[in-house]
Amino acid sequence: MRFSDGFLDEIRQRLPISQVVGEHVIWDKRKSQPQRGDMWACCPFHGEKSPSFHADDRRGIYHCFGCGVSGDHFRFLTEKAGMSFPEAVEKLAGMAGVPMPARDEREEARQESRRSLYDVMEIATQYFEAALSHNIGARARGYLNERGVSAAAQTRFRLGYSPDSANGLKEHLAANGVTAQEMVDAGLVVVREESPLPYDRFRNRVMFPITDFRGKVIAFGGRAMSADVPAKYLNSPETELFKKRMTLYNGQTAREAARAGKSVIVVEGYLDVIAAVTAGFEGTVAPLGTALTEEHLQMLWRMSDEPVLCFDGDGAGQRAAARATEIVLPHLQPGRTVKIATLPEGQDPDDLIKAEGRGAFAEVIDRARSLSDVIWSIETGGIVPETPEARAALESRLRARAGAIGEASVKRHYMQAFDEKLSAFFAPVRNQRWERRDGGQRGNDKRGGRNGGNQFAGRGSPRVVVSDTLRNSRLLKPGRGLDATPREAAILMTLVNHPALADSRLESLASLELSSPTSRNLLGALLDLVTRDHEISAEALNAALGVRGFGDQIEKMRDLLARQGVWQSGAEIADPDAEIGIRHALALHYKSVELNKALKAAELALGDDPSEETFERLRDIQNQITTVDGTEALIEGFGSLSGRATRSF
Repeated sequence: MRFSDGFLDEIRQRLPISQVVGEHVIWDKRKSQPQRGDMWACCPFHGEKSPSFHADDRRGIYHCFGCGVSGDHFRFLTEKAGMSFPEAVEKLAGMAGVPMPARDEREEARQESRRSLYDVMEIATQYFEAALSHNIGARARGYLNERGVSAAAQTRFRLGYSPDSANGLKEHLAANGVTAQEMVDAGLVVVREESPLPYDRFRNRVMFPITDFRGKVIAFGGRAMSADVPAKYLNSPETELFKKRMTLYNGQTAREAARAGKSVIVVEGYLDVIAAVTAGFEGTVAPLGTALTEEHLQMLWRMSDEPVLCFDGDGAGQRAAARATEIVLPHLQPGRTVKIATLPEGQDPDDLIKAEGRGAFAEVIDRARSLSDVIWSIETGGIVPETPEARAALESRLRARAGAIGEASVKRHYMQAFDEKLSAFFAPVRNQRWERRDGGQRGNDKRGGRNGGNQFAGRGSPRVVVSDTLRNSRLLKPGRGLDATPREAAILMTLVNHPALADSRLESLASLELSSPTSRNLLGALLDLVTRDHEISAEALNAALGVRGFGDQIEKMRDLLARQGVWQSGAEIADPDAEIGIRHALALHYKSVELNKALKAAELALGDDPSEETFERLRDIQNQITTVDGTEALIEGFGSLSGRATRSF
């Protein structure tokens, strides 16, 4: 009986090879590391006193460094236990809990056909590799060199070139004994009704071989060298070997990397994968000519419980991220989820790594957000609904999202997480803190209570939900930086002197974009302290920040604001005035960040389209930035609670 490759692979994936070998050896406790699946013993194939026999669960193989024997689960039982291959398969299937398949003669014939197609694809791969290294492939090599794909990477990924010929590959395959039908079945030639002769599918393209999880070539992707072709990228059609919905580019290498503990990262294209793998992210994969599918998701989860989906920062990328959340939600399981990383706008992984290096891409992956956090951001859009109807609509959308989850316990926890976020999102400003700071004039009422009519007194502040955005924000990472801008100093010093204002807007502050590392580091430390103690006083916060090494920076900011005449951030200022001041400062800051992003986009657009209209757009944005930078607060009555008659900021 013949067994399908998928059936044998499932046994290998489910069953650690150390469990198979462990029935015949005694593991060396000093040398073995069970938690890593890295096991050592004296070799069962030859006599020895010191352990040189190694079983590697991550790779699913064994090897003896003494006598040189090596193999997988099945080979161990056939060579050590003397079983036939079918006997070994039956035993291992039982150990793995995989039911034995019924014999299917048609399937066996199909498997035989597949084996011959693998040979055809290998011949084609070698043909494309040879063409790339030949004079005919000079232009393709130049393109790869321009894209930063080194010779080593070209060899590693077996890149090639398909000559600009309708019959080059077809004739080469025929010379190697490949039949016309096999060429068609492998997807290497095209047959049209109006033309009796088949011709090569790939012509004048850089070729990217696509392999299955055993490393066998099953399809190709081709990038056109000519600009006047309908499709810049062309993939093989679906064949007996190749199913797009069930294939990931670089899947075999990524699975091995995942077994070694590396992150599994999903990007969009071939060159993104090659750039990421070359930079050390071996667990990077890409879907092929299709968006992420349910089948892709299950393959990813077999590699990692928490793969990272990486999307572009533009509108199309965010729409793709939104679609991905809809695909993932119904299939969530306890401990199995995804994280979502967003690239800087206008850059893909290939661009980012080439422009800023490995560290920039690593930072993007490190800042990947949880699925629940991304769904929250999508549904709220960063805006607090003002009306009861709008709030009810938001709640309904979030409940529908959670309701799409099939697994009951995960669904329950999503419901709870969204309810907690909604409670914090719609929480009113806690004026009772301001009353206590103003001297406690309301300290007694008719009931004679020490806290009077303050219904929240004695309970502590309501629980604030700390999301993954806050917990994983780069603002919480320590480091050194440059001086803060005056506006950033005003925001930070207001928060330092009025911690309640930070406590009431933790989520928005966690994603606040600041220009200097100094500002980011100080805000990160401040948020960390406020998150740990929602009732922290200004005095305690200042002292804790001083212990963390921010004392000098805080003093410099105080001096800067004093010279600028900005008074709203002071410790003596009434909380309502400080609240108004920081709202205004944040509004200006958000507007400034938005305009600077628009300026960058306009500058890029001007390079592509140097028209008068594009130039006017650029000049308009520059004028708006100047206006924002010079804006002062003109709020009627501002400062009256702090004894100020002037308007300032």
